[in-house]
Amino acid sequence: MFKKRNLISRLWLKHTDKIRYKQYKWELRNQKQLAFANFITEAEKLTSPAKIKKYAEQNGRIRLSHSGNAGDIIYALPTIEAIRNFTNVKIELYLRLGQPLILSGYNSHPLGNVMMNQKMAEMLITLLKPQPYIDLIDIHTDQIIDIDLDYFRAGGIPLDKGNIARWCSYLTGVNPVLWKSWLNVEPDKSYSDTIVMARSERYRNYTINYKFLNDYQNIVFIGVESEFIDIKKTIPHIQWVQVDDFMQMAQIIAGAKFFIGNQSFPYSIAEGLKVPRILETSFEVINVVPEGGNGYDFFFQEHLESLVKTLDEQK
Repeated sequence: MFKKRNLISRLWLKHTDKIRYKQYKWELRNQKQLAFANFITEAEKLTSPAKIKKYAEQNGRIRLSHSGNAGDIIYALPTIEAIRNFTNVKIELYLRLGQPLILSGYNSHPLGNVMMNQKMAEMLITLLKPQPYIDLIDIHTDQIIDIDLDYFRAGGIPLDKGNIARWCSYLTGVNPVLWKSWLNVEPDKSYSDTIVMARSERYRNYTINYKFLNDYQNIVFIGVESEFIDIKKTIPHIQWVQVDDFMQMAQIIAGAKFFIGNQSFPYSIAEGLKVPRILETSFEVINVVPEGGNGYDFFFQEHLESLVKTLDEQK
């Protein structure tokens, strides 16, 4: 039977018997994964299609919650849409505000030390409210929640690899359809000859230089001011578009010639729309995967330049 050791016992084992220490670490990891699995799949949680279907038939609705980040919520939508499709009941989505954000290795984040605040939630609601598979979306106060989509953060799912868009499906057992669009917006056609770009401080590939984009005339940047100031050092003629909400951002991306971004919120919108899109992949964290048509990702400079040239010549 496995018994967890205290700090002194672990250190002693590490220095006196490295083989047994490795075995202990392996057993400890397995115990943590087992505990997480038991936590997620315990009887009263709606953690399988059968449980969700039965509950939906009895109650006529499913109430879900999510605390962000905003991109995580966009990537949760295919699973939410799949739940709506196979239950055919009312879907209510509640956004939790003020949940702590832990930054590792980065100086700043647009929302400071929380994943979702009031302003971000309101901007996001403008985009999510018209989606046909969401019947009600609101800020969470004291509403009863049937499925907490934040459980993927409980420690059992590796968040630095795989595909973010599958995190919520791992909790529910509901398979999302990721190859087709899950966001519906009216494209802003005034950007039809424009490259739209976004690049956050986090998840950058530091081997990449965007200086070559100075050879392309119509480029706009969507993102926060600090990110725009940074990219303007490399692409002096790039223009900054400040959006009022995320519906406007989505309409710009939907109407663009194509989109370039790293693993940040604007790319999640491009992925949800399935527009022509290029993903800058970070070497450190690879948890965003283009699925379906028009999606491309890269590690290396010459591949980026080739993709941009190809997409620029297609329209």
